[in-house]
Amino acid sequence: MTKPTKTPGLVSQQIARLSPSQRNILLFAGMGLLLIIVGIAQSWNVAFSILNMCLISAIMALGVNIQWGYAGLFNVGIMGFAALGGLAAVVVSMPPVEAAWAAGGLGVVAGLAIGIVTLLVSMLRWRRERESALLVGMLIWRRGQGWGRWRYAVTGGVVVAGYVLMRMLIDPSTMAIEAVDSARTGYLGGLGLPIMLSWVVGGLFAAAAAWVVGKISLGLRADYLAIATLGISEIIIYVLKFEDWLSRGVKNVNGLPRPVPYEVDLQNNSWFVALAEDLNLPLVDASSLVVKICYALLFTVVLLAILWLSETALRSPWGRMMRAIRDNETAANAMGKNVTRQHLLVFVLGSAVIGIAGAMLVTLDGQFTPTSYQPLRFTFLIWVMVIAGGSGNNWGAVLGGFLIWFFWIEAEPIGLWFIDVLTSGLPPGHWLRLHLLESAAHTRLMTMGVILLLVLRFSPRGLIPEARR
Repeated sequence: MTKPTKTPGLVSQQIARLSPSQRNILLFAGMGLLLIIVGIAQSWNVAFSILNMCLISAIMALGVNIQWGYAGLFNVGIMGFAALGGLAAVVVSMPPVEAAWAAGGLGVVAGLAIGIVTLLVSMLRWRRERESALLVGMLIWRRGQGWGRWRYAVTGGVVVAGYVLMRMLIDPSTMAIEAVDSARTGYLGGLGLPIMLSWVVGGLFAAAAAWVVGKISLGLRADYLAIATLGISEIIIYVLKFEDWLSRGVKNVNGLPRPVPYEVDLQNNSWFVALAEDLNLPLVDASSLVVKICYALLFTVVLLAILWLSETALRSPWGRMMRAIRDNETAANAMGKNVTRQHLLVFVLGSAVIGIAGAMLVTLDGQFTPTSYQPLRFTFLIWVMVIAGGSGNNWGAVLGGFLIWFFWIEAEPIGLWFIDVLTSGLPPGHWLRLHLLESAAHTRLMTMGVILLLVLRFSPRGLIPEARR
């Protein structure tokens, strides 16, 4: 007997008939509908708060997608690069602390300059001595071996001497800086420039760190890159936590300038008071809503610009080359492509995008909090965004950023509502009801797991899979 075939339902048939572009529009429209529901059911302030974080998450997911989706590079140091973007917001926008600069600013600058020069000299010395060793080795083998041992000694001596001199200058200077009104300042401050400039600087900071990591670990096995990125992330966050002279450490930097108006300034304007009355909104709620809308417009412009550049690069000959390298490195090497150089380039570009998102996040919060960067927790969240949205597809990464952050925030209130309905038959003070209500906060991780399992079961390549070109 033949098995009866299952006919798909009407909804499944309609979805199957949709073109990829129509399906994508439907998915983004559904995401917009969810935000509208939050605005109606909770408040529009909550909806725009979620929207702003969704926009930043989408940019961060785009950076990871550039690395993983384009080139197959596994980066687990996302929070470290985001923290560098946050540091850029402090360095660029905060006013300089004149007393701290007078106490030890020159010593810190001189020490850092010596450290940079030491690295450059040691690298140049290493390269020069290596070339000399090879030349001599071709003439006299034993002499070449001795020259090679001399190369190690010289390079090590340069590094040790430079490090000792750097610490001799930096240590007393940092102690003097941190002693300057440590309750309110205790750090050098910044340059006092517009904070939006820090978005570019944050990308440059992250790109520089990625270049160092890539130079060390790219060209090795993929697991070495993962270990290196995790290590550098922990080092960066450790430095930001404990080097008070740089960013106040765990004391945090508050009161960062804004690229948008302050709520108090709006509330003191007569035209805005009249507008709030016309809209029948409380003045405080109206001012907060306008500020969030301004942030949303700025973040949308940045997201669209990065998305356009990413799509242009992906559709270019360079993008096709990167996908070819990702799919078969051996064949790409045989065709004369420098795989390591291209991997370094794409790793730097992706990290720069993550650094931009990190600077935008600190701009939105208005404060820099090094302890909030939890590498494993939030790195996992960004990776879920990329996997659920669709690795290798920029639009999928954007959708994943919106979807996952939305449910990350709304999982708790949805869980509270569900538990309240589920236990409505129990007395208000029943131990089971109270226990379940207290456990509602843990529904976040459960929700992430359920979403990931559903996506991997029904759409293994993501909600918007990579287009086969």
